[in-house]
Amino acid sequence: MRTALLQSSGRPGSVDENIKVLDDAAGRAAAAGAGLLVAPEMFLTGYAIGDDIARLAEPADGASADTITAIAARHGVAVAYGYPERDGERVYNSVQLVTADGPLANYRKTHLFGCFERDHFTPGDQPPVQADLGGLRVGLMICYDVEFPENVRAHALAGTDLLLVPTAQMHPFQFVAESVVPVRAFENQMYVAYVNRAGQEGEFEFVGLSVLAGPDGVARTRAGRGEELVVADADPVLLAASREANPYLKDRRPGLYGSLV
Repeated sequence: MRTALLQSSGRPGSVDENIKVLDDAAGRAAAAGAGLLVAPEMFLTGYAIGDDIARLAEPADGASADTITAIAARHGVAVAYGYPERDGERVYNSVQLVTADGPLANYRKTHLFGCFERDHFTPGDQPPVQADLGGLRVGLMICYDVEFPENVRAHALAGTDLLLVPTAQMHPFQFVAESVVPVRAFENQMYVAYVNRAGQEGEFEFVGLSVLAGPDGVARTRAGRGEELVVADADPVLLAASREANPYLKDRRPGLYGSLV
């Protein structure tokens, strides 16, 4: 499945402007033959917007979900986007995957990073969230979540083929995009689409470097440091061959790892 990664911080604080950016990117992704567009963490509203996070938070089935469903239908591209999700008095750092038929899967970030996130969000507690799309089993995760090897392995054991990781990766942690993500893809035998924000936003400097890493640990595409749309394929044939050649999941000995949990 051809996958487009939208590396952008959009227009922090403006949902309407960010939806326009998403609409334009969906059109360009479709023109490049992509069936899936992935946007960064908190793309709908912006990340470093303080108390506006709570003000702009929406339910998973809110007005923006309807608008993005219409974008997906118009361009024929599934869209995964980060947003602040309101559920009663609680606000979650979430990612939603929508198609022309509406929302397909919604995930709440389980591992919150730093005081900023812990001050503004409630951690999610869902097991691996997945959906079937384009012949692949697609999993959802957000930023810091991917830095926990047990978390990604849980997806591998649940059969995830392509893991979508909207992120807000900041300086000086660019080694995560450069090194950790390709290793996660290899050791779990899956594709990982790690899609970052870019540039200065409030106190944070986002480092870009979005990547679609393959099960061989090789970057199929990688963005630079600025705003960019990059496209690459998640190939199920290559994935099957790689899993046969690198049978990590078959060779596991779970009885030895009980102390981990």
